[in-house]
Amino acid sequence: MAARGCALEAVPLPPEVRESLAELELELSEGDITQKGYEKKRAKLLARYIPLLQGVDPSLQAENRVSGPAQTSAVAPKQQKPRPANSRDERFRSDVHTEAVQAALAKYKERKMPMPSKRRSVLVHSSVETYTPPDTSSASEDEGSLRRPGRLTSTPLQSHSNIEPWLDRVIQGSSTSSSASSTSSHPGGRPAAAPSAAATATLTGPAAHAHIDLHSAPPDVTTGLVELSHCERPQLASVRGVPRGYSGSVLETAGGKLWSRSLKLAYTLLNKLTSKNEPLLNPGDRVALVFPNSDPVMFMVAFYGCLLAELVPVPIEVPLTRKDAGSQQVGFLLGSCGVTLALTTDACQKGLPKAQTGEVATFKGWPPLAWLVIDGKHLTKPPKDWHPQAQDAGAGTAYIEYKTSKEGSTVGVTVSHASLLAQCRALTQACGYSEAETLTNVLDFKRDAGLWHGVLTSVMNRMHVISIPYALMKVNPLSWIQKVCSYKARAALVKSRDMHWSLLAQRGQRDVSLSSLRMLIVADGANPWSISSCDAFLNVFQSRGLRPEVICPCATSPEALTVAIRRPPDLGGPPPRKAVLSMNGLSFGVIRVDTEEKLSVLTVQDVGQVLPGADVCVVKVEGAPYLCKTDEVGEICVHSSATGTAYYGLLGITKSVFETVPLTAGGAPVSERPFTRTGLLGFVGPDDLVFVVGKLDGLMVVGVRRHNADDVVATALAVEPMKFVYRGRIAVFSVTVLHDDRIVLVAEQRPDASEEDSFQWMSRVLQAIDSIHQVGVYCLALVPANTLPKAPLGGIHISETKQRFLEGMLHPCNVLMCPHTCVTNLPKPRQKQPEVGPASMIVGNLVAGKRIAQASGRELAHLEDSDQARKFLFLPDVLQWRAHTTPDHPLFLLLNAKGTVTSTATCVQLHKRAERVAAALMEKARLNVGDHVALVYPPGVDLIAAFYGCLYCGCVPVTVRPPHPQNLATTLPTVKMIVEVSKSACVLTTQAIMRLLKSKDAGAAVDVRTWPTIVDTDDIPKKKVASIFRPPSPDVLAYLDFSVSTTGILAGVKMSHAATSALCRSIKLQCELYPSRQIAICLDPYCGLGFALWCLCSVYSGHQSVLVPPLELESNVSLWLSAVSQYKARVTFCSYSVMEMCTRGLGTQTGVLRMKGVNLSCVRTCMVVAEERPRIALTQSFSKLFKDLGLPARAVSTTFGCRVNVAICLQPNRLGKLAEQGTAGPDPTTVYVDMRALRHDRVRLVERGSPHSLPLTESGKILPGVKVIIAHTETKGPLGDSHLGEIWVSSPHNATGYYTVYGEEALHADHFSARLSFGDTQTIWARTGYLGFLRRTELTDASGERHDALYVVGSLDETLELRGMRYHPIDIETSVVRAHRSIAECAVFTWTNLLVVVVELDGLEQDALDLVALVTNVVLEEHHLVVGVVVIVDPGVIPINSRGEKQRMHLRDGFLADQLDPIYVAYNM
Repeated sequence: MAARGCALEAVPLPPEVRESLAELELELSEGDITQKGYEKKRAKLLARYIPLLQGVDPSLQAENRVSGPAQTSAVAPKQQKPRPANSRDERFRSDVHTEAVQAALAKYKERKMPMPSKRRSVLVHSSVETYTPPDTSSASEDEGSLRRPGRLTSTPLQSHSNIEPWLDRVIQGSSTSSSASSTSSHPGGRPAAAPSAAATATLTGPAAHAHIDLHSAPPDVTTGLVELSHCERPQLASVRGVPRGYSGSVLETAGGKLWSRSLKLAYTLLNKLTSKNEPLLNPGDRVALVFPNSDPVMFMVAFYGCLLAELVPVPIEVPLTRKDAGSQQVGFLLGSCGVTLALTTDACQKGLPKAQTGEVATFKGWPPLAWLVIDGKHLTKPPKDWHPQAQDAGAGTAYIEYKTSKEGSTVGVTVSHASLLAQCRALTQACGYSEAETLTNVLDFKRDAGLWHGVLTSVMNRMHVISIPYALMKVNPLSWIQKVCSYKARAALVKSRDMHWSLLAQRGQRDVSLSSLRMLIVADGANPWSISSCDAFLNVFQSRGLRPEVICPCATSPEALTVAIRRPPDLGGPPPRKAVLSMNGLSFGVIRVDTEEKLSVLTVQDVGQVLPGADVCVVKVEGAPYLCKTDEVGEICVHSSATGTAYYGLLGITKSVFETVPLTAGGAPVSERPFTRTGLLGFVGPDDLVFVVGKLDGLMVVGVRRHNADDVVATALAVEPMKFVYRGRIAVFSVTVLHDDRIVLVAEQRPDASEEDSFQWMSRVLQAIDSIHQVGVYCLALVPANTLPKAPLGGIHISETKQRFLEGMLHPCNVLMCPHTCVTNLPKPRQKQPEVGPASMIVGNLVAGKRIAQASGRELAHLEDSDQARKFLFLPDVLQWRAHTTPDHPLFLLLNAKGTVTSTATCVQLHKRAERVAAALMEKARLNVGDHVALVYPPGVDLIAAFYGCLYCGCVPVTVRPPHPQNLATTLPTVKMIVEVSKSACVLTTQAIMRLLKSKDAGAAVDVRTWPTIVDTDDIPKKKVASIFRPPSPDVLAYLDFSVSTTGILAGVKMSHAATSALCRSIKLQCELYPSRQIAICLDPYCGLGFALWCLCSVYSGHQSVLVPPLELESNVSLWLSAVSQYKARVTFCSYSVMEMCTRGLGTQTGVLRMKGVNLSCVRTCMVVAEERPRIALTQSFSKLFKDLGLPARAVSTTFGCRVNVAICLQPNRLGKLAEQGTAGPDPTTVYVDMRALRHDRVRLVERGSPHSLPLTESGKILPGVKVIIAHTETKGPLGDSHLGEIWVSSPHNATGYYTVYGEEALHADHFSARLSFGDTQTIWARTGYLGFLRRTELTDASGERHDALYVVGSLDETLELRGMRYHPIDIETSVVRAHRSIAECAVFTWTNLLVVVVELDGLEQDALDLVALVTNVVLEEHHLVVGVVVIVDPGVIPINSRGEKQRMHLRDGFLADQLDPIYVAYNM
C-alpha cells in the first residue's frame, strides 16, 4: 500500500489516471478483483509514466535498502500486504532491553514447572472479529485517554487581560486556515462534509492529494481556496484495507467562518434554548462536548462558541455503546458538574446508541442530557447588533478537562481563562510559533497537548493546523509524514506510537522529506520508553532531512498542563541529554547512573526545561511534601500561572494537589506560592533539564520498592513479543492482597497460540521480570485476543481491567499464580514448644486460676423411679410389654414422596413381624445366639421389624445402607466391606435388593460368590418363636453401629443393651417423649442418632414417629415440611442436607406452600442431627425463610454426637407448661471467637463484626446423665473455662468400644477408657476426637444453676496442620464460597504440605479461570495460607455423606487417582 501510494505522488499524474487507479484500489479492497488482476491493470495504466517514476534519486533508493535499525531491514520485500498486526509492540522496545531480557532468561536453566491442566472445551477462543483496527498495546501512556485522561474545573487566579478582545482579534482577523484532514467513521459511509466550508475537497488516503500536493508552500487561505475550487467534484480514491465507511477529507475553513459560526452557536445557546420558559443555560454552566476525533472543525466551533457564550465546555469521548469501559465514571463527572446539555455533530448524533423512542439512549451512570446538533442548519443567525458579553478574563473557569485516575474514577480539572491564556503564551514562546505557520497534529484535539497546541495556541497565533485523525493513522500510518512533506509543515505534534507506526510503514517511501520541520513535539516524551521510538525514528529519517535537534519530547499532565518541553537550540534550548539509570536504584527511589551494558537499566531522555515563567521542584511521593535530594526521584511539582486550578467540586484533594507547599528538610516552606503536583516521577538534571522516569498512576509499591507499570510491560514485551502477545496488548497493575501491593500482568494472546506456547511464554516472563526488576509477579493471566476493555483511543482501559480481575469477570484462558515467591510478608510459622509435663496448678476445681471446664446434664437418679428403669432395661422386653398393654397404639407411619402413608406399624404388628423374622433366622439361616446379621433395607418399617427380629433371637444386627442401583460401582463395595468387617453370618434384605446383590452388574464391582447367606424377608411364613431370647446381662452386645467418618475411615462401635436403653431414656427425658406425642423424623436410619431415633426411641417411649426418608425429598422437596404441618408434630428431627435441600429448593415457594395450607406454628423444636460444628448460616436462613409459614423464631436448634457417644447434646423445646417442671433450658447462645487465635488452639472472644471473627453457637443442652470435660490434646490434663481442647464424655450410653476386624482395638482403647493425667484421675472418659470449649454463661438452668454451654469447633482428624498452626477445613471453605457467586461448593485438603482447594463451578466453563486468583486471594487474606493447587470441577463432584458432611478424604483419593475430570487444575508456583 505504502509503496504504491507514494511512488505516485512524485509524478504529477493526470486526474483521470488517478481516478482509474483509485477505482482499481477500491475494487481490490472490496474483493471484486484478484491481486494478480489488479497488478496487471495497474501496470497497464502506469506504463506511460514508468520512465518518470524510475527517475527517482538513486541515492534515496539505496538509502532505503539499508536504513534504520533491525526492525526496518527485517521485513520481506512484499510491501503490498498490510502490515502485520503484531508489529505494534515494538513501541515499547529498545533493542538493548530485548537483549537484556534474553540474557536474563539465558541465566535460568529450564526449570520444570507443572503445567496447568485444562479440560479441552475451555480452550475455544472467542473469535477475533474479522477486522480489528490495529491498536496499540498495554497500559502505556500512548493511548490517549488511558491513564492520562483530561480534567475539568473552576478556580480563581489573578486576573489577566481581557479574554474577549483576544478572541475577537484572533478569530475575526480571519486569515487563519484550520485545515483538518479528518476521517468520518459514520455508518453511512459518506465522507463528512465540511459544513458550509467555502470549498471542500474530499480526498482520501495517501494516493489522492493531487491538488494540494502541487502547493510548494503552505496555502495562504485566499490562494489555497481559489486553487482548490477548480475541482469539479470531490475525488474518491480508496485505500486498501480500509473498512468501508472510512474516508478522509481535507477541510479548509476560513478563519472568518470559525468566528461567525462560533458566534452563531453562542447566540443559539444563550437565546434559543429554553425549558419551561426559563433559559436552559446561564453563564458559567457546564456543557458536554461530544465530538469524534475526525471532526476538529466542529469541535473548534463548539469550544469557541461556548467560550463566547461564557459557558464552560467539558470535552469527553464519544460513547460507543451503552456501557463503555469507564463510561459510568464519565457520567458521574458530568452529573457532578451539573451538565444538562451535550453538543455534537449531526453525523455523530446519528451514530450514538438509541433508545426505543429514537432519542439518544441514556448511558449507564449518566445524568439525563439534552443533545444539540451544532451543524449550520440547526443554529440561528444572531441579529446584527448582538454581541457576546465582554467579560474579564481571569479566575472564571474556561474549560474542564477530564482525567481518569489509577482507580478508574474520573475527575475534572478546571482551567481558568487566565491559565488558558498563560498556557498559550508560554507555548508560543517556548515553541517559537508564528503567524501562518503550519502545524500537523496527530493527537486527540479534545484534550491535553492536542487541545493546547492544535486548538488554542494555534488560533491565538493564526496558524494552519492539519489534523490527522486516529482512524486515518490506523489505515495509513504515514499520513502525517506525507502531510508534513506536502505542506512543508514547520511543526508536528505526535506520540511515540505514531513515530513507531510510521517506521514500520515507511519502507519503499522514497520521496518523503522532513527538512521543513523545525519542531517535532513528542507529546508522551514523559514515558521513559519513548526514547527508543525517538532514536529509531531519527535513525531512519535523518537521511530524509530530519535534523536531530528537531525532536522535542515534552511532558504534560492534566493538572499542570505542559510541564516541560525541549526547545531547539535556535530557541535557546540546552543540548539534549540522556541518563542511563539502574532500575534497582530507581525502585528504591534513588538515581544511580549505570552503564548500558548492564541488564537492568532504564535509559531516559530529558523533556527539556519548564515553560517560561514557571518554577519546578521535586518532592517526596509519600507523606509531607519535603524536597528531594538531588539524587532522589520524587514527584515533579510546578508553580506557574499556566496550570489547572482545581478538581471540579473536590475541595479536599484539590488542596493537596493544586496547592502543595514544598518544605525544606527543616520543615520551612520553600516559597510563598503554592505548587501543583504533576503526577510525574522524575528529577531535575544538569542545565535544569527535567527527566521523567514514570507516572504516579503506574507506580506499584511492593514491599518498600517502587516499580513502574510501563517498565514491567516493556520487559514482558521483550520476551519474544512477536510470537505471542496479540498486538502487544499487555496491562500491568497492582492489587492489594495481605497488606501489600501484588503485581498482576494481563496479556491478550494471539488466537493461534497453543497451550504449550502460552505456558512457556508465561514462565519466561516471570523469569525475565524477576531478574530485571527483582520482583515477583503475583498473577499472570492470558485472555483471548480483543477481550480486554478498550480505552477511547484503542489502548487498554487499565482500571476497568483491574476491576474485572477483582470481580472475577476477566475470563482468562490461562492463569499462572505465583503466590509462593512473591508473598513474603506472611506471619512467621508457629514453632511448637518442646513437650513439658502438665504445668497447670490444680486447686479444688480451679486449673491455672480458671474454673475447670466441665459440665453435666441433669442427674438421672432423681428423675425416674428405678423400678421402671429396670423394667425397660432390654428393648425386646419393652416391645413385648407394649404389644401386650397397648396393642393397637400406632408407633410408626412411613410416608412416600407423594406424602401418602405406605406402611404403618402398631405395637402388636411390629411385635408379630419381629417374631416372624426371628423364626426365619433360626430356621432358614440356622444362626446361633451372638451371630452378626447385616440388615440391608431401604428406610422403612421392614428395617425396624428386622432389627427387633434379630434381638428376639439373640443375634446382633448391623444396619447397612443398601447399594444405589444406578451407582453400584461406588456404593456396593462399601456394603460388602461392612458385611465383611462386621463378620456378618447372614444378610437380611428384600427380594429386590437380594437380586441386585447377586446381579451381573454387582459382579463387576465385588465378588458376588463370597456373600454370606442372604435371606429375603418379603414372604416369610407367619411363625412364632418358641421363646424370645433374654440377654444374661445388660452388658451383652445389642447392636453394631457402622459409619464412614468424614476422613473416610469405616468405624463400627459396639452398643450394649444397657447403653441402648440408657440412650433412649436420656432422649426421652430431654425431649419429653411419651405415647401421646407425635414426632417427625427426616433422617437416614443407618447409624448414629438417626438410627436411634428411627428404630429405638419410639419403642422405648411409645410416641408415634412419622418417618420421612430423606431420599424421597429429591422428588418432592416440600415433603418433610408438609408432613410436619399435617401431623402437627411438636418435635422434628432433620439433617443439614435436608435443611439445605429445603432452603435451596423452597426459597421462592413459601407463598405456594402457604396456599396449600402448610403451617409450621405447631413446631416447638426442630433439631438438626449432626456430628460437626453447628452451621449457623444455614440454620439462620432456614429460620428466616420459613418464618412466613409460622415457624417460631427460636425453634431450630442443633445437636451433637459422635462415634463414641451418639447423643451428647440435644436442645429441647423451650416453650409451654413444661418450663416450670425444670426441663426447658435457656436459648442457645452464640459467641464470636477470633479465628487467628483458634489456629493456635486458643479461644479469644471478640465482639460481633470484628475482623477475623467467627460465630460459634452452642451445640445444644447436655443430655441427662452425660458429663463433659475439656482436656488438653497432648498432655491430657483438664483445661479451664473457655480454653480449647478435646471434648471428653462420660455417660451410661457411651459405646463400649470400636468393633474392627483387624483387632486394632488396642489402638483406640483409650478412645473409650481415657483418664485425665492429673486432677480427677478416677473417672473413665471416652474421647470424642472433637475440639471444643465450655463456657459458663450468664443464663440459669431450670435448676437455678448457671448454664454451661458446649461449643464444638471441629473434628481433630479433619484439621489441617499448616505452617505450625491448626486449621479447620470448614473455615477456609466458607471464605472460598464467599469469594465468587459462581462457586457452588468447596472442599480443601492437604497434599504433600500443599493446600489443595477443590471448587465446584456453578456457571459457564469460560468463567472457571477467574476463580483461581479469587480463591488464592481470599485464602491469603483471611487465613494467611498460600494455596498450592486450585482444582475447578463440575457441580456435584465433591462427595457428601448422608448427614450432609463432605467426604474430603474420598475427594483427595479421587484427586490423586486423577478421577475428578476437572475443568481446570492450576498449580500455584
